[in-house]
Amino acid sequence: MLMAFYRQSKRRTADFLGTLLGQPCCPALTVKIPNQVTAALRPSYEALAAELPTQEHLNIDETATKEENGKAWLWTFVARLFTVFAVRATREATALGVFLGDAFQGVVACDRAKMYWQVGRLQWCWAHLKRDFQAMIDRGNPRSKWLGERLRHAACELFEHWADYRAGTITRVALERRMGPVRRKVERLLLRGMQSNNNDVRGTCRELYEYRQWLWTFLHHEGVEPTNNAGERSLRHAVIWRKLSFGTQSASGSRLVETMLTAIETCRQQRRNAFAFVTAAVEAHLAHQSAPSLLPTV
Repeated sequence: MLMAFYRQSKRRTADFLGTLLGQPCCPALTVKIPNQVTAALRPSYEALAAELPTQEHLNIDETATKEENGKAWLWTFVARLFTVFAVRATREATALGVFLGDAFQGVVACDRAKMYWQVGRLQWCWAHLKRDFQAMIDRGNPRSKWLGERLRHAACELFEHWADYRAGTITRVALERRMGPVRRKVERLLLRGMQSNNNDVRGTCRELYEYRQWLWTFLHHEGVEPTNNAGERSLRHAVIWRKLSFGTQSASGSRLVETMLTAIETCRQQRRNAFAFVTAAVEAHLAHQSAPSLLPTV
């Protein structure tokens, strides 16, 4: 917990235990104990991972990390009441196949990275799109700026209507009615952008228009949001930890990272005490008993 939750180094963890708690500990022990904790938590982790294909919608994101000085990727799969992290050597779609398989029939909220396209049921993140529209404005080309400003304004309208819906001031029917003009405006602008003299703008607008159904999935599937904020938020703690620790030095270190991050984030979602859960899991492991479950009860 000191390393994974409070983001302390192995040496500082050993120093804390010895200095403040009077529990002698050397850095070597901070390697041995996490391996034992990984083994204790792994059954709970695997049970959560097995539930991913059954979910109606997931927020998925990934970020670069390191393993043994080589490049790796930390993936996050966020369901409503649990999250699964995974460190993999690739950013390719094979990671999606491992965790979702052919059984997944839900919706994935994500950015526009092409490895997600194989899922076929996507909600593209409007927060990312807003940044794409800002990039059009910043190109300096007057036509690109004109188009980007109007697309960004439409995105702001979308977020205003969504905020009203989230706050409960309008019904879902009212949300869909309000989104009608926004949708028509965006699609007309994308068609116009496909005629742009700028290759990047033209390419972006063509892709968005051709797959425009992935812009509006949230209107047809309750529970799906127009952004991938849940995926990005789940990675925030992991990214800070990576910057402080410089990644992992072995496969066993990567298993610790993905297992502990899964337990910590899932306990947060379920309003459970992460330290109490890890303690119970280790006690069960040492007693050769079944691991406690992280599966949601509702």
